[in-house]
Amino acid sequence: MQFKLLIAFVDDDKTRSVMQAAREAGATGATIIGNARGEGVTPTKSFFGLSLESQRDVVLFLVESHLSRHILERIGEVAQFDDKPGTGIAVQL
Repeated sequence: MQFKLLIAFVDDDKTRSVMQAAREAGATGATIIGNARGEGVTPTKSFFGLSLESQRDVVLFLVESHLSRHILERIGEVAQFDDKPGTGIAVQL
């Protein structure tokens, strides 16, 4: 059996829906790392030195190779990566 690691960086309010979509697509479970931070191309806004960025979760899926593409596409659809810039990213290794 061969496996792929899917790593998704999603807004914390979308973690539950991403997990549900991945399960429906064939994932059996995941590891969630909460309260991750990052910075994209444009710097985040701040107010008196306090960051106004939303918290993100890092969701790690270890899935069978033949399921990985479908799961990755479903994660992108549910998290709206293509529709709204800056909402997150998902990659596979």
